[in-house]
Amino acid sequence: MKILNLYACLGGNRYKWNEVKNDIEVTAVELDDELAKLYQERFPNDKVIVADAHQYLLDHYKEFDFIWSSPPCPSHSRARYWGIGANGKNPIYPDLKLYEEIIFLENHFKGKYVVENVTPYYQPLKPAQKRGRHLYWTNFNLPNNINERTFKGLCQRTKANKYDGNELDGLCEFHNYNFKKYNGKQTKIKIARNLVDYEAGKTIFEIALGIINKQNAEQQSLF
Repeated sequence: MKILNLYACLGGNRYKWNEVKNDIEVTAVELDDELAKLYQERFPNDKVIVADAHQYLLDHYKEFDFIWSSPPCPSHSRARYWGIGANGKNPIYPDLKLYEEIIFLENHFKGKYVVENVTPYYQPLKPAQKRGRHLYWTNFNLPNNINERTFKGLCQRTKANKYDGNELDGLCEFHNYNFKKYNGKQTKIKIARNLVDYEAGKTIFEIALGIINKQNAEQQSLF
């Protein structure tokens, strides 16, 4: 089974996929070369490509059975919208590549797909399945409970406008990963906060795989 994992980051969604199916071929696409290096360390058997995930999807979608995409969320986030006045941020356009990918997969991809993002500050432009704090656009139904865990250790900025180490330590434990190894341009706390919960990733993959297996069996029975 060939899987495309777009905007792979550190593979939160992918972490437990091998517990569902061991013989999978995963291609992970991540633009941040430091994240890509750490992802490869975490999943040595995956093929990791440093590239623009949006373009890679367009060029290679036909090669895969299952696609997961988690485009960047900051331009859609309620947190950014609420913080415009308080933090002196200027408004920005929502990055509509999110919806470009949803529409593209909906109309052109023959396999199963998931596009994941935060619940936005605006009315979503395409209907989605809301689970917890996230929206999922898929071509299959998700159960009401996808076993998503909620990290309850979010903290506020200190007077020095920095996060203390408590939240990051908590997220390291929550995601079973040491984010302190990251030495790239993004902040460690941002990466840790945005990582998909691995239990949700496992449940969704398990559902998609069950549907794919059933469809394959029905197709084979015709012959």
